[in-house]
Amino acid sequence: MSTQTPTARRVAAVTDRRIAGPDAQVDNKALVLEPGKPARHDPFLLLAEDWFSTVGFDWHPHRGQETVTLVLEGRAEHRDNRGGHGVLGPGDAQWMTAGRGLFHAEKAYRGEPVHLLQLWINLPAAHKMDEPRYQDLRADAMPVRREAGVEVRVFSGRSGDAVGPAANVVPVTMADATLAPGAAYAQEVPADQNGFAYVIAGSGRFGADRTPAAAGQAVHLAPADTGADGPAYDVLDIEAGDDGLRIVLWTGRPVREPVAHYGPFVMNTRRELEQAVADMQSGAFGEIPTT
Repeated sequence: MSTQTPTARRVAAVTDRRIAGPDAQVDNKALVLEPGKPARHDPFLLLAEDWFSTVGFDWHPHRGQETVTLVLEGRAEHRDNRGGHGVLGPGDAQWMTAGRGLFHAEKAYRGEPVHLLQLWINLPAAHKMDEPRYQDLRADAMPVRREAGVEVRVFSGRSGDAVGPAANVVPVTMADATLAPGAAYAQEVPADQNGFAYVIAGSGRFGADRTPAAAGQAVHLAPADTGADGPAYDVLDIEAGDDGLRIVLWTGRPVREPVAHYGPFVMNTRRELEQAVADMQSGAFGEIPTT
């Protein structure tokens, strides 16, 4: 194991979310990571920010990826066609491994407004047909790193001595950090992971060059500036502005495989997509509940 001193991770770019507006499912939608650019965000495929209180996301299938849902405000009710059911409150997350396929639904609980983020993570070919599973990650049960003016809730990966409980297929760090005005901390980032921080509220400066970003912007990390024999981790320096800062940080190890994408199916080839549709239609994903 290398004993070299970790280097400071740099920022490659800062991008604005794109407001897509209302549609048949939501009152408003923003795209933070837009689909269709898998190589740019690998292993991440999509990050959507949604606000809804009526329709939400009725029964729909998934295969070949994971979805991570984080509730920011309100409560979201989820169901699947395997008997799973639960309600997520503010700060709660659900990590769903779709694997070989299932149907699920996400609605506003009792029709009350809900605001959430949903991230899609690619699965390697060897795991696209894994058995589906859910992990409900409750905010009050997550490990928390605390420093002066800093609170980092860790769902997956590590921040300081706090290690998240989420079981991963692709190694992923997920941390929800809140900083008081002017507070700062250094977030470890595995050298083999890429990713981004999404600013939920406030503003701050990020990385070796103290790159500024504010609410509604994504801070994309540059690859680690280390060789094969370098340190296992580098650090992302994060400092809050005068209005404080809340971010969600996601980093992950790239899958580096071809991506074939059709709606909620993410496979490696077009033929596999066609098989996914055929399997869904033949009942291999199970039946959609009628109640």
